[in-house]
Amino acid sequence: MNSTTILAIVLIVAGTLGLVYDQFSFTKETHQAKIGPIELSVKEKETVNVPKWLGGGAVVLGIVLLVVGRKK
Repeated sequence: MNSTTILAIVLIVAGTLGLVYDQFSFTKETHQAKIGPIELSVKEKETVNVPKWLGGGAVVLGIVLLVVGRKK
């Protein structure tokens, strides 16, 4: 497998996941304070929406790369 084929497969999988799930969430720590033995931290939950056109475009681009990579 060459790098073009691997990139094509990754794009197809990522695009399919984007089309199926529409969004993903992650938690990040934003503020930390340490006062003596006491530690305080704030965790914020972020949600990222994945547009349908982006997921579909990734799938189409992955298929195109897969086809072009096979012709060589």
